[in-house]
Amino acid sequence: MKQSKKRNNKKKIANNYLGMAAIAIVVLLLLGELTFQSQSLKSRIAVYDAKAEALQQSIEEEQDRTTEIDEQKDYMQTDEYIAEVARDKLGLVKSNEIVFEEEK
Repeated sequence: MKQSKKRNNKKKIANNYLGMAAIAIVVLLLLGELTFQSQSLKSRIAVYDAKAEALQQSIEEEQDRTTEIDEQKDYMQTDEYIAEVARDKLGLVKSNEIVFEEEK
Protein backbone atom coordinates (compact mmCIF):
# COMPACT_ATOMS: atom_id res chain seq x y z
CA MET A 1 0.00 0.00 0.00
CA LYS A 2 2.77 2.33 0.82
CA GLN A 3 4.33 1.89 -2.59
CA SER A 4 1.07 2.53 -4.42
CA LYS A 5 0.53 5.70 -2.40
CA LYS A 6 4.07 6.78 -3.24
CA ARG A 7 3.47 6.06 -6.92
CA ASN A 8 0.19 7.97 -6.87
CA ASN A 9 1.87 10.88 -5.12
CA LYS A 10 4.72 10.83 -7.66
CA LYS A 11 2.20 10.77 -10.53
CA LYS A 12 0.29 13.67 -8.99
CA ILE A 13 3.49 15.65 -8.52
CA ALA A 14 4.57 14.88 -12.10
CA ASN A 15 1.15 15.92 -13.40
CA ASN A 16 1.34 19.11 -11.35
CA TYR A 17 4.74 19.94 -12.83
CA LEU A 18 3.48 19.28 -16.36
CA GLY A 19 0.44 21.44 -15.72
CA MET A 20 2.55 24.26 -14.32
CA ALA A 21 4.98 23.96 -17.23
CA ALA A 22 2.07 24.16 -19.72
CA ILE A 23 0.67 27.21 -17.94
CA ALA A 24 4.12 28.82 -17.91
CA ILE A 25 4.50 28.23 -21.66
CA VAL A 26 1.08 29.75 -22.34
CA VAL A 27 1.90 32.76 -20.18
CA LEU A 28 5.23 33.25 -21.96
CA LEU A 29 3.53 33.03 -25.35
CA LEU A 30 0.96 35.62 -24.26
CA LEU A 31 3.71 37.91 -22.97
CA GLY A 32 5.55 37.56 -26.27
CA GLU A 33 2.40 38.45 -28.20
CA LEU A 34 1.73 41.44 -25.95
CA THR A 35 5.28 42.66 -26.46
CA PHE A 36 4.93 42.34 -30.22
CA GLN A 37 1.59 44.17 -30.20
CA SER A 38 3.07 46.88 -27.99
CA GLN A 39 5.90 47.49 -30.46
CA SER A 40 3.43 47.55 -33.33
CA LEU A 41 1.27 50.11 -31.54
CA LYS A 42 4.30 52.26 -30.72
CA SER A 43 5.29 52.38 -34.38
CA ARG A 44 1.72 53.26 -35.41
CA ILE A 45 1.62 56.01 -32.80
CA ALA A 46 4.89 57.42 -34.17
CA VAL A 47 3.41 57.48 -37.68
CA TYR A 48 0.25 59.21 -36.44
CA ASP A 49 2.30 61.73 -34.48
CA ALA A 50 4.28 62.57 -37.62
CA LYS A 51 1.04 63.01 -39.58
CA ALA A 52 -0.40 65.22 -36.85
CA GLU A 53 2.74 67.36 -36.86
CA ALA A 54 2.56 67.73 -40.65
CA LEU A 55 -1.11 68.67 -40.46
CA GLN A 56 -0.41 71.22 -37.73
CA GLN A 57 2.31 72.78 -39.87
CA SER A 58 -0.06 72.85 -42.83
CA ILE A 59 -2.70 74.58 -40.70
CA GLU A 60 -0.20 77.22 -39.62
CA GLU A 61 0.89 77.82 -43.22
CA GLU A 62 -2.73 78.20 -44.32
CA GLN A 63 -3.40 80.64 -41.48
CA ASP A 64 -0.41 82.72 -42.61
CA ARG A 65 -1.68 82.58 -46.19
CA THR A 66 -5.14 83.68 -45.04
CA THR A 67 -3.59 86.63 -43.21
CA GLU A 68 -1.67 87.64 -46.35
CA ILE A 69 -4.84 87.40 -48.45
CA ASP A 70 -6.74 89.54 -45.95
CA GLU A 71 -3.96 92.15 -46.01
CA GLN A 72 -3.97 92.12 -49.83
CA LYS A 73 -7.76 92.51 -49.81
CA ASP A 74 -7.51 95.52 -47.47
CA TYR A 75 -4.78 97.05 -49.66
CA MET A 76 -6.87 96.56 -52.79
CA GLN A 77 -9.60 98.72 -51.25
CA THR A 78 -7.29 101.73 -50.78
CA ASP A 79 -7.00 104.77 -53.06
CA GLU A 80 -3.27 104.05 -53.41
CA TYR A 81 -3.99 100.69 -55.04
CA ILE A 82 -6.61 102.17 -57.35
CA ALA A 83 -4.13 104.85 -58.49
CA GLU A 84 -1.44 102.22 -59.02
CA VAL A 85 -3.72 100.10 -61.19
CA ALA A 86 -4.86 103.16 -63.15
CA ARG A 87 -1.24 104.01 -63.93
CA ASP A 88 -0.06 100.48 -64.74
CA LYS A 89 -3.04 99.01 -66.56
CA LEU A 90 -4.76 102.04 -68.04
CA GLY A 91 -1.79 104.38 -68.56
CA LEU A 92 -3.45 107.24 -66.69
CA VAL A 93 -1.37 110.03 -65.11
CA LYS A 94 -2.05 112.86 -62.73
CA SER A 95 -2.38 116.35 -64.16
CA ASN A 96 0.92 117.53 -62.66
CA GLU A 97 2.98 114.52 -63.84
CA ILE A 98 5.24 114.36 -66.87
CA VAL A 99 5.38 111.06 -68.72
CA PHE A 100 8.58 109.82 -70.33
CA GLU A 101 8.35 106.98 -72.79
CA GLU A 102 11.18 104.79 -73.96
CA GLU A 103 11.87 104.42 -77.63
CA LYS A 104 11.47 100.97 -78.99
